[in-house]
This record gives sequence, C-alpha cells and structure tokens, in this order.
Amino acid sequence: MATLLYRLGRGSMRRRRLVAAIWLVVLVGLGLAAATLRGPIADNFTMPGTESQRALDLLAEQFPAASGATGTIAVKAPADGALASPQGQAVVKELTQEAATLPGVVGAVDPFQVGAVSPDGRYALVQVQFATGADEVTDAQRDAYEKVGERVEAQGWEVAPGGEVLSSVPEVGSTEAIGVAVAAIVLVVTFGSLVAAGMTMLNALIGVGVGMAGLFAISSVVDLSSTAPILALMLGLAVGIDYSLFITSRYRQNLMEGLPPDEAVGRAVGTAGSAVVFAGATVVIALAGLAVVNIPFLTVMGLAAAGTVTVAVLVAITLQPALLGFAGRRVLPRKLRTTVPAGDAASGERAADAAEAGTTPAEDRSGFGFRWARLVTRFRVPVILVGLIGLGLLALPAPDMRLALPDAGTAPVGSPARASNDLITEGFGPGFTGRLAVVVAGDTPQATSAAIPQVTALVQGTENVLAVAPPQLSPDGRTALLGVVPKTGPTDEATETLVNDVRAKVGEFRDVEVLLTGATAIGIDVSEKLSDALPVYLLLVVGLSVLLLMLVFRSLLVPVKAALGFLLTVAATFGITVAVFQQGHLADLVGLDTPGPLVSFLPILLIGILFGLAMDYEVFLVSRMREDFVHGDTAQQATINGMGHGARVVTAAALIMISVFGGFVFLDDPVIKSMGFALAIGVAIDAFVVRMTIVPAVMSLLGKRAWWLPRWLDRILPNVDIEGEGLRAHLDDRSPARA
Repeated sequence: MATLLYRLGRGSMRRRRLVAAIWLVVLVGLGLAAATLRGPIADNFTMPGTESQRALDLLAEQFPAASGATGTIAVKAPADGALASPQGQAVVKELTQEAATLPGVVGAVDPFQVGAVSPDGRYALVQVQFATGADEVTDAQRDAYEKVGERVEAQGWEVAPGGEVLSSVPEVGSTEAIGVAVAAIVLVVTFGSLVAAGMTMLNALIGVGVGMAGLFAISSVVDLSSTAPILALMLGLAVGIDYSLFITSRYRQNLMEGLPPDEAVGRAVGTAGSAVVFAGATVVIALAGLAVVNIPFLTVMGLAAAGTVTVAVLVAITLQPALLGFAGRRVLPRKLRTTVPAGDAASGERAADAAEAGTTPAEDRSGFGFRWARLVTRFRVPVILVGLIGLGLLALPAPDMRLALPDAGTAPVGSPARASNDLITEGFGPGFTGRLAVVVAGDTPQATSAAIPQVTALVQGTENVLAVAPPQLSPDGRTALLGVVPKTGPTDEATETLVNDVRAKVGEFRDVEVLLTGATAIGIDVSEKLSDALPVYLLLVVGLSVLLLMLVFRSLLVPVKAALGFLLTVAATFGITVAVFQQGHLADLVGLDTPGPLVSFLPILLIGILFGLAMDYEVFLVSRMREDFVHGDTAQQATINGMGHGARVVTAAALIMISVFGGFVFLDDPVIKSMGFALAIGVAIDAFVVRMTIVPAVMSLLGKRAWWLPRWLDRILPNVDIEGEGLRAHLDDRSPARA
C-alpha cells in the first residue's frame, strides 16, 4: 500500500494544477446540486419492529386524521378562576377557532369539551391536530402556529404553543467557528509557518465542503435526521485537519532531511498517508457498522459521517500533495528555508541511508516528546497504576447512565418548546408533557366498541396513570385512539415502568389489537433497543480493533493493549458525561440548563467514533515504535523514539480535535452539546492519558514480548506495509547508486 500511495503522492504533486482543478469542479458541482436538490431534515425517530411504530403505521393506514403531528397550546389566565368567567371562555374559544383555521391543521379541540382545564381554573390546553407528520410541516405552517394568541397576550394572558410540531433542526452558527479558530492557532504554533497552517486548514475545509455538499445533495432521496449533518460536519472537519496535519508534518520532516520536494511528498504520502488511510478506514468501518443495530436514523447518521471521513481521506492523499507542490519549501519556517539545503538526488539517497541507520540530519532527541517518553518508561509501573486508578475513578458514574430521546423539558430555556413545556408542567403536572396513546383496532366496529371499556378500565387501573381521555373513533369505527396521561414526565423511570405495565395488561385481547404509542413510548422503545444493541456493538468494535491492529503491527499483545486502552477511554468518557449532563455536576460550565438522561444514541455513536479516533493515535505512535524495533533498536529505545517523534504531532492533532468538538458545546441544542462534549473529553483522555502515557509505559514493561506473533499466524496474515518497508525496498531497487 505504501508504494501505491507513494506513486499517487508524486503524481498528484506533478499534476497539481489538474488535481486542484478536479477538486474545485467537484466542490462547485456538488454545491450546486445541494442548493437545488436539498430535501427536508427533521427528527423522525422511526423504529421498525417495535410496538409504538406498528401503532403509528396502523394509524396512518386506518385513521390518517390522527396520524399527523400534534400540537399543544398552553394557556394561562391572568388570575385563578378566570377561565370560568364568560370572558375567559370567550378567549379560549377564540384561540381554539384561530388554531383550527391554521394552514395544515385539521382540527383543534376545545379544552372545556374534554376537561383540559386545571382545577384552579387558570390553565387550559388546546389540542391541535395537523394533517401531516412533523417532518412534512412547512416552515410557514410552523411560524403561523407559533404566532397563535398574540392578540390576547396583550391582555395579560400567556399563550405558549408547543408539541412535536415544533421540533426543529439545530442551527450551526458562529459558535463552532471558535473551535476552527483554535485549530488554526494550533497549526500555526505547530508548524511555525502561516503557509503550512493555512494550506492544511484549506485542504480540510475543501474536504468538508465536498462531503457536506454531497450529503445535502442526496437529502432529497435519503431521510436525514437533524443531527446527521452536524455529526458529519463535526467529524469531517476534525479528521480532515488531522489527516492533513500528519501528511504535512511528514513532508516537512522529509524536506529537513534533504529530500527534494517531489520525493518528500511521495514518501510523506507513502508513509503518513498509509497511516491516514488505515485510520480513516477504521473510522469508516466503525461508523458504517452502526447499520448492524438496524435502526434507520442511526444508520443514516453513521453512513453520513462515514461519507465525510472518506472524502477527508481522499482529499488528504490527493489534494494535499498538490497543495504541497504549490507551497514548496514555504511550508518550512522562514529561518529553516535557508539553513536546510534544497534536496537533490544525492541528498535524497543520503537521507535514506541516515533514516535506515536510525539517525536523521534534523533529529533532536532533547525535545519534550523524548523527555516525556524517558520519564514514563522509567516510572512505568507507577504511571500505569495511577492511570488505571484515575480513569477508574472517572468511570464511577457510568453505571448510573440513563438513556432517553430528548424532550421539550431539556430544550434551551426561552425556546418556544421549553416555554410551552414549563407552562404545562406548572398548571397540570409533568405527565401532561408526555402523554401516551393507546390504539384499539378491530376487524369490525362492534369488536372495537366492545373492547374500548375493557381497555380503558385496565389502563385506568394501572399504577402511575393519572387519566384516560375519552376515545376518538375513526370514520369507519374500527379504530379508536385513547389518550393516557401519566403522573410522571416522559423521561422519568416510573413512566417507562408504566409503559411496560400497560403493554403487559392489554396485550392479551384476541378480537382486537391493542398497541401503545406516542412520542414518549417511541422514545422508550428506541432507548431499549439501543441499550440492547450496545454490548453487541462494543464487542464488534473491540474485536475489529484487535484484528486490524494485529494485521498492522503483526503482534498479539499490542492489539490487546490497544483494545483495553480503548475500553478505559470509553468508560471514563461515559462517567464524566453522566456526571455533567445527567447528574448536573458543573453543568453551568457547559451552559446546560436542565440535566437529564443522555440522548439514546450517544453511547453507541460515541463508541463508534472514539474507536476510529483512538486507532488514529495508536497507529501514528506505535507504528514508529515498530519501525525502529524492526530496524534494530531495543524495545525500550524504540518506544522512546516512537513517542519522541510522534508526541508533537499527536498533541497538535488531539488539540485540534478537542477544539473542533468543543466548539459544538456552545450550541443551545442539548443533544449536539452533549455529543461535542463527550467527543472532546474522549479525545483528550485517549490521546493524553491512554496513548501518550499508559501505552508507552505498558510497551516499556512488555519489552520485546510486545512484538511476539506465532509463526503460523505471521505466515497467513497479509502484509499491509503501513511502515513503508516495501516502499523502502522499492526505492532501493530503483536507485542506481545501490544497484
């Protein structure tokens, strides 16, 4: 692979104008396609095979008027008992009629007819039924709905439209630009050259632009959840900068060793590019592996992010060499452009000889990376113990993790959805914000009518049920819809118990089908299915990491050590995220208004992403250790060399990823906020604690046993040549001086 990438890098540099033009055409073409073909984006958490989804499908088929999105308008009168007065009733009637005539609305229910008035006569709820699902409600319809009651608010009334119809796509604004700005500063400090930093950032931004444009271009034929593009942007930007950083760093190193620019580019892409391809492949495989969970919205999220990572890899190994060709020696700091001689064929051969001898003209073994490596390997046992105990303590809150889909109760304070939720809770209790729906469907109207009283009695007799609303019948009388109000909120553990209890009670009817659904039930079903899939997916990812690293490093203990380190990272990250977002510790520091359960798909998504990123740092550090060990260094010295040469680049790469992910913490949306926080913390732990501290300590403790591999296994494993041994042999054969 290294030889193939070497040729690709040299070819891209020599034909840099053509390569740059091709990528520019791709970017413009996909941008135009995205502008003209972009489809709607919404939070439609469908779950095939679950009871709640079967109920929704049944409603869409037999009772379409009740299958659309719902809204709840919370009304608060100026004083207690005001709703009982003629004036108060007139106001509510006016609001109901106004809501019923909104575009896209099929009807609104007068709260006095269904008893949706608080005992103190101050609060009322107007139920609004839309003709279409929340995904199909237009912005104009949603805006008109949010403006209901503006006239009566001037009279001292509070009117707060809410409900699932107000679900909106999180906006990616200027806050995440902070992360990009910090990444740019890190690049300037790392390279000491504005040209190198700017070119690396430009390369990453072009890759992100291509990936995001392609994603939006296919959104008209693929259902995208609101978090899919943001996750794709988050990952694409982070890995795009990192991958470009790795190749540019190796190119600069090759220039300082005396190689001519085209040879320096070829070898940079052949060596660092091999690691980029492998690291990118692990991220893509982990994200695409989310499809095994068989949850449509999660599969789309994984594939969308995998697509942007794939583009980032392609841009890094093709466009980056072209841009390096335009920059030439200007990627070096100004003071080194004159002190380091321009490369020629002879100097290139001398550099290759020096590299094989274990020394380089520009090598400095007094840098921080070497000093840190010597310190860690000297005190390896205490370092390992402190690292394990520290990460273990951070992981303590992880077993208390609770999962749920986001609800209006965790929406940002001041948002319409949160205002409505708070007003409903204030006047009626938390159960009214997460009502359930029981669907009763029979072959005949008589069967359905006969079952309704029995179903109502069973549900009403279930613990934690506050009320059961009168049934709504479909036009043919074969399907009935009963509203169920629990005493507790939608993400409360008692509500989950209630859902399971109701299903157990009503699941034994023979003449009719009784199904429980609603946004709360859907969220519970999604969370349960994801919780069940989490151990399977974790086993898949860990097993994959062992196999891939065994292939790359030709060792048994190194992959096992890497997998255990990954598990430590995941456990500690879960623990910190639970402590902040669920338990509320230091929540003010991340701008979290209301702690609550973690979003259902965060753990499984975090495992997939962190796995790929952890393998990035493992490959870039340990591949150099193996390279030096194979070429004659002791295991101890090889470990120090690997850390010494890789620490600066890995530190910069980790800081960039932390900055990019951390930029999303400033968004108001709690789901995106938690994702950005968890990824930033996970990268920090994995890079600085696990890979740059525990890994060299363990490698030093294992010594040469770290590289042991049974001979029979060594014979059957293919050689992917990620260290460039095949490339080195190819260059030797090509060199006349060595003929």
